[in-house]
Amino acid sequence: MLGTRLDIVFAVTQLTHHTSNSSQDHLNKVLYICHYLVNTQHYSLVYSRDSKLRIYACTDSDWASNPKDQKSQTRYFLMIAGSAFSWILRAQKAVVLFSTEAEYIALLDCSCQCIWIHLIQTELNYRFGPIHISGDNQGLIFMSSNPVTESRNKHIDIHFHAIQNFVT
Repeated sequence: MLGTRLDIVFAVTQLTHHTSNSSQDHLNKVLYICHYLVNTQHYSLVYSRDSKLRIYACTDSDWASNPKDQKSQTRYFLMIAGSAFSWILRAQKAVVLFSTEAEYIALLDCSCQCIWIHLIQTELNYRFGPIHISGDNQGLIFMSSNPVTESRNKHIDIHFHAIQNFVT
């Protein structure tokens, strides 16, 4: 799932929360996923020769999506030649008060992955150019590009503001 089937990551991750106390409904959902896998076994990622060799990243979050602990979900993926090559879906470590904060933390996680990819490129003496990261929250875009921290954002832990060192 984590290495090859990005399309089922969320569903499988949610079902793993119920492994110790599962019900018939959970079993039906597992069977549905298995049925989906059988019907999509010939699907694959196709890397296009015609596309430019640039890396793009897309990030998003799901604010307070876990009803038990109110933690948000971080999601991002990186693409090259028209297909994904790196992705993540995981619960954030901190509970946040606003959706913009959850988006900000997801952007930081994605940026750390992009920095790691950049370092690998540097070691291999090959550069794809800058990695463009897309986000869908206007508050996130403003906070990440504005070097001045406003008073309403001071409650965000200081280590999350590291993103401002990498945004150009």
